Amino acid sequence: MKPRLPLLISILLFGYAFLYIPIVSLIVYSFNESRLVTVWGGFSTKWYGELLQNEQLLGAAWLSIRIAALTASLAVVLGTLAALALVRFRRFRGRGSLEVMVTAPLVMPEVIIGLSLLLLFVALETLTGWPAGRGMDTIVIAHTTFAMAYVAVVVQSRLAHMDLSLEEAALDLGARPLKVFFTITLPIIAPSLVAGWLLAFTLSLDDLVVASFVSGPGATTLPMVVYSSVRLGVSPEINALATIIVGLVSVAVLIAGGLLWRQERRNRLSAD
Repeated sequence: MKPRLPLLISILLFGYAFLYIPIVSLIVYSFNESRLVTVWGGFSTKWYGELLQNEQLLGAAWLSIRIAALTASLAVVLGTLAALALVRFRRFRGRGSLEVMVTAPLVMPEVIIGLSLLLLFVALETLTGWPAGRGMDTIVIAHTTFAMAYVAVVVQSRLAHMDLSLEEAALDLGARPLKVFFTITLPIIAPSLVAGWLLAFTLSLDDLVVASFVSGPGATTLPMVVYSSVRLGVSPEINALATIIVGLVSVAVLIAGGLLWRQERRNRLSAD
């Protein structure tokens, strides 16, 4: 017997409510007058002013944004190259090993990734003197390691369904392979690159476990600061910072969605 539509709608609404009601509550209480985050004391924006004076939170947020941007950019480049190798070159020596290495971070626990990279960095520092302590560089390398796997999967799925006749026609007309890639292939897979970049940026910005292993005293990311603060009690300043992040992410998603819709509409019109 097929389930009834009202039951499916009720389950869907419950799931979305379970996800979004805590976020809405966090946003509402960021405007709370009281320092107690569970007791409403009136509307106020003073915690946003307090946030601007909190150098620890602002410094950690700026560091996390820089790490996430670098990680996303490197992950897009490396993930795209891996996806091209797996899709365009069906048979080559080491294909199976490359496929395993690309997909392994998707299923490997973050604790294992963080511990293994920590041991790697310690061994490298002992043998070569680099890295001289753990900081932003080691976090970027660690985040790129697992973020590029997600980018590779996204780009690989787009390349697998791409019409190769467009590239073949350009090659027959005398275009060089590099020019074909930048003028034909790259614009077609651009939506997947944007999606992969946003996914890698989010994964890096949100990571706590791996960063805790590979960071040093001078490189404390925002999730680490928030986690250490929450253990002593939730601060209204964290609610204010989270509200700003939610707003920025929402704007970025809307812009990216609009660009992707515009690109798909343009592709449909050109196909017609």
